[in-house]
Amino acid sequence: MQLTGATALLTGATGGLGRAIAVALANRGASVVLSGRSGEALEQLAAELPGSGHVTVPADLAEAGAATKLVADAGQVDVLVANAGLPGSGLLTDFSEEEVGRLLRVNLESPIMMARELVPPMSERRSGHMVFVASLAGKAASPRGSLYNASKFGLRGFALGLRHDLAPQGIGVSVVAPGFVREAGMFAESSAKPPPGLGTTTPERVGEAVVRAIEKNKMEIAVAPIQQRIAAHLALASPGFSARVQSGGMAKRTAEDLAAGQTDKR
Repeated sequence: MQLTGATALLTGATGGLGRAIAVALANRGASVVLSGRSGEALEQLAAELPGSGHVTVPADLAEAGAATKLVADAGQVDVLVANAGLPGSGLLTDFSEEEVGRLLRVNLESPIMMARELVPPMSERRSGHMVFVASLAGKAASPRGSLYNASKFGLRGFALGLRHDLAPQGIGVSVVAPGFVREAGMFAESSAKPPPGLGTTTPERVGEAVVRAIEKNKMEIAVAPIQQRIAAHLALASPGFSARVQSGGMAKRTAEDLAAGQTDKR
């Protein structure tokens, strides 16, 4: 699908990854419908983007019904980039019932509901594309990450299954799965350090991957150094082996640092 002249709805637009994705879409000629919780931040981002036709639609996807309303408010959408997400680091018992509900609504339920609303008009036009920004945590379970893993495993499975269903209707579906990202995301927000030896990627590469997924109709793109991609594939094929590798003190300390630094974002 060509992005020039297309309208792309982007959630989580004002986060570090969201900004990079917005710039990448705008650079390819798309008009971007920017969504996030802060109207002021969205307006500032819209003014900074190259091109024209960018609009803002503030929404808090943790609220019931917000995803459906967002799609209605966005108007005709050719591309969905479901990027919004909440961190889920910590033990299950560290989360309140309300926090569990918020995480699952933002990370999993909202992308599903937005897709549900967009399928009929895209099917009628026999064109469109949906990108679901997941994570390598959707392949590899990690300590102190059961809720986040659940949301990303679920999002990945939903997207891959939906791709099969929508292909005959001319609608593309892709998964973009970042690994450890520097300058944005969970490590930047929590001040925790990524595990040594596995490398990191950048928000700009995530934005480039989103564009490539749309224009080339890619099923799945992992945005991470080769060692992370190999580790994630091994974890998916052999979770027992992965659990033994991650049972050391360093992995647990990293997980604890992430959880401590993200508590206020639940």
